[in-house]
Amino acid sequence: MSVLAERLSQLAPVWRQQYREFLAEYGNAVVAEIRAGQVAGGMRGVPALLCETSLVIPTEGLRIRGIPILELEDRTPEEIFYLLCTGELPSAEHRAALQQELAQRATVPAYVWNALRALPSDSHPMALLSAGLLMMERESAFRKAFEAGTPRAELWKPLLEDCLTLLGRLPTLAAGIYRLRFHGAEPNEPNPQADWASNYAAMLGLPDPEGRFRDLVRLYLVLHSDHEGGNVSALTGYTVASALSDPFYAISAALNGLAGPLHGLANQECLRFLLHIQQELGPAPDDHQLEQFLEQWLASGRVIPGYGHAVLRVTDPRFTAFRTFAQRHGLQHELIALVEQLYRIVPTVLQRQGKAKNPWPNIDAISGVLLYTHGLREFEYYTVLFGVSRAMGICAQLLVHRILDTPIMRPKSVTLEQLRTMALEHSSQPQDAGSPA
Repeated sequence: MSVLAERLSQLAPVWRQQYREFLAEYGNAVVAEIRAGQVAGGMRGVPALLCETSLVIPTEGLRIRGIPILELEDRTPEEIFYLLCTGELPSAEHRAALQQELAQRATVPAYVWNALRALPSDSHPMALLSAGLLMMERESAFRKAFEAGTPRAELWKPLLEDCLTLLGRLPTLAAGIYRLRFHGAEPNEPNPQADWASNYAAMLGLPDPEGRFRDLVRLYLVLHSDHEGGNVSALTGYTVASALSDPFYAISAALNGLAGPLHGLANQECLRFLLHIQQELGPAPDDHQLEQFLEQWLASGRVIPGYGHAVLRVTDPRFTAFRTFAQRHGLQHELIALVEQLYRIVPTVLQRQGKAKNPWPNIDAISGVLLYTHGLREFEYYTVLFGVSRAMGICAQLLVHRILDTPIMRPKSVTLEQLRTMALEHSSQPQDAGSPA
């Protein structure tokens, strides 16, 4: 039994009891008011999902299981995954055991590589990643357990098996796709003694004499590991898994959502924006030139990529972590200098023009630049790295839901005319003087 399975076997009955008691006491309580604009506008801000793994606080940023992300920036992905799944940081012994567990599962079957080689050479790397996971679905322990009649209360165990297999293979698959798709090279074999992030960085095959790229990949995987349950990829994975589809189906679907331009492509757009600035103003514009450029950019109706956030009202602490990484390593590059310059100037410009509730940078304002300056310059690949990281959080969310045995997702849909009728009926009702406005 894996260290995670052993610990979760102890936690599962406690969580289930807490869940049952909560529903018994609060199941009929009204917790929020939903406005018609939210129903018709992507359900933004509607508290309609359970997510135990992480929380984004507007005035603070991301917390993983209650721990601020900046307190976790020096941790390994193995530690983060253990934390996401259990709510606890592992001991050194358990971290090493989980590292070994993932490393033992890191080999991708030959049939996957053969199939990927047969696909068109211009296939998007995210399509290849999603397809690779679907090909391995035939090995799902969860599906086999369900078909064998395993009780629902026990299904989390084969789900964990699938998650460990999927996560163990994901860096190998992702790195192999990079080499096949962009360099026409064969995939590298994983090192059974290396940790998850080190293996991934090494298998990409980029020069890394000082190990700095390895450290960047490790930090990247930690910072992108989870971000609540309502973003497109997490919600998609949860919805698919709620039908008792196995993790190979669910994570593949989640990655398809992540591939969308409005979700996982933001750091590419930020990097393109910086390169465009350099093309227009030269490699090192002065503050006055940059401020004028930004004002003209905003006046044309465009937004400044990497600034603002749907939830945050402060500088994204994940941006801070990456910025600290660059400072700690003394990174000298014109693009990194431009990131610093924008950090000084953009908030003032946005505040002056009233263009953003949150004028501060998010993680995308710097993450793509760091990858680019470390030699990973294939923009199309950036979302793959994001997907490898986010798979940790989504797998942990699926695991918690299966332990709690939450039901299939089935919200009620309405037509626009029905919504109009509901809105008119609600607005015509007298409001309770004691109710909130």
